[in-house]
Amino acid sequence: MLEIKDILWLIHPAIAIAWVFPLIGIAVYKSIQTRQRRLQVADGGKSKIPPVVGNEHVQVGRWLSASVVGIALIGIAHPIFTKMAAKNTFATEPGRFFFVLIMFALTIASFVFLLQARPKRWRAIFASLTGMGVILLGSQPEVYRRGELKDLFNPDVLKEIVVSHYYYGILATMLMIFSLAIVQEIYQDRKNRWRNVHIVLNSLATLLFISQAITGSRDLLEIPLSWQSPYVEQLYIKQCKEQPCTIEPAPAQPAQPTP
Repeated sequence: MLEIKDILWLIHPAIAIAWVFPLIGIAVYKSIQTRQRRLQVADGGKSKIPPVVGNEHVQVGRWLSASVVGIALIGIAHPIFTKMAAKNTFATEPGRFFFVLIMFALTIASFVFLLQARPKRWRAIFASLTGMGVILLGSQPEVYRRGELKDLFNPDVLKEIVVSHYYYGILATMLMIFSLAIVQEIYQDRKNRWRNVHIVLNSLATLLFISQAITGSRDLLEIPLSWQSPYVEQLYIKQCKEQPCTIEPAPAQPAQPTP
């Protein structure tokens, strides 16, 4: 049976499956339609694709970007606050605890301002602040990353980093933030330089989303349910991968006498 801790683990993947991935499909479909219509009109022909498809693509893209940033923050927040609560970080490291709270608030506020900003300068500022906030929060020790970038040249660490759900997710989030920041430039640039940048980066983002689906499914398989955790911990403690071993349930706690 699922406990509250197990249900909390499922919030991030459930939102991804039920909301984010359908949005990705819609955004890709609208982008293809938008490009087809633009090329048909540029050749002097008539397109059966309605003109409104461009605005729909922009709107769906904004929803997708907001959803990716939101789900990234949820995925980062869960391990941070559950592990901080378990370790009583508020008492042992109050400075870092309040730093994390402030960073979450500032990151969310910066992203909200990015969604509303129009001048190029402010879009650049709020996009930078949002990206920095996501990276700083993701760098907290409670977040599992499958390896640290400072050990990138260690072959064993590198093999883990290149299949890391965390790093794929952070990169996809940065691309979504950047896409939001350059929307106006795409439509103002008559030479289509920003449009081409947008196409290349979002094609990469689509590949990252596919990688997210694969690595996220793998990570779910690796996370034991609450009642399974003590047994899984014994597997690692006894190094059962290297040698035969027996895992037994923890002895029951003696009942406390009733006063």
